Amino acid sequence: MPLVAHTSLPSFEDLRASGEDVLTLDNALHQDIRELHIGFLNMMPDAALRATERQFLRLIGSCNQIAQFFVYPFTVPGLPRDGDTQAYIDRYYYTFEDLQKMGLDALIVTGANVANPTLEQEPFWEPLKDVVGWARENVVSILCSCLSTHALVKQLYQIDRRLMSQKLWGVYPHRIVQQKHPLLRGINTRFDIPHSRHNTIPVAALEAAGVTVLIESDAGEMHMAVSADQFSIVYFQGHPEYDWNSLLKEYKREVNRYIQGERQDYPPHPERYFFGDVADIVDAYEQVVRKAQQQRTPIPPFPEEQIEPHLDNTWGDTGKAIFNNWLGLVYQKADYNRPSLFDISKQSPNT
Repeated sequence: MPLVAHTSLPSFEDLRASGEDVLTLDNALHQDIRELHIGFLNMMPDAALRATERQFLRLIGSCNQIAQFFVYPFTVPGLPRDGDTQAYIDRYYYTFEDLQKMGLDALIVTGANVANPTLEQEPFWEPLKDVVGWARENVVSILCSCLSTHALVKQLYQIDRRLMSQKLWGVYPHRIVQQKHPLLRGINTRFDIPHSRHNTIPVAALEAAGVTVLIESDAGEMHMAVSADQFSIVYFQGHPEYDWNSLLKEYKREVNRYIQGERQDYPPHPERYFFGDVADIVDAYEQVVRKAQQQRTPIPPFPEEQIEPHLDNTWGDTGKAIFNNWLGLVYQKADYNRPSLFDISKQSPNT
């Protein structure tokens, strides 16, 4: 069943325009269908805030459980924001305090950018600890993405992430290592997952802390794991939410950083992502950039529109299946003593 557009959050209309099924609140009010109320803690930087919002909303909306999904975006204080992004948050996002009063069934936590030597020095560290402390007592399950996984395993198990010799960046083959786990019901045993990170959590350290690893890359990197009780916390290191062109946009950003002198080396290709014609196009553009720099002539725009039709998404169906299983288990375990749809609509941040 679909998402419910219970506020005027622009992402609801964006998803509807792209063909996703999104119910209006009026239509939802006339359906006698159980609700799931999901908090969405978005700590992504300004440039990725709305795209990440849409990506996770799409995954939730792809679920085939017989339920209506109400999603409540919020963030934590202290993260650097420009004026436009802060105005967007002020208008469309909830406060954590309001969500504590309303109650939630589940919580999704995104990654975040880091700028300090340790995670404990990041501005999100203490607010995230407060949110997770509350959620562990009040929601059915917490699902963490990438950096938030690193933060939580540090907070809960004192496991330090490890800096890798080079950035893990691209699309990588993975395999299930716990085939009977209910979160993996009905998915392929081998599939791709995008990654984009400089650090990793050692599998041995997770297992020693009682965490169960469910999915690993062919290189032995953990993608998905669960807490000792097998469900209350779900950890991702990869990005099943990514769009088909998310890594392309990251590559374009890094190319532009090189052009602007913000990085010294021209960025390498994301691994196993640029094939055939795409690799030829991006390599040809690199030569154009280098020649223009030598001749001190204007550099033409990055050929994003030329590249996009040739890119593949080899992870989307698996991501949807895992989210469907996760939300199905939340559905089975949730406390349905929630406010009515009418009451929820009155508590929207922008009504």
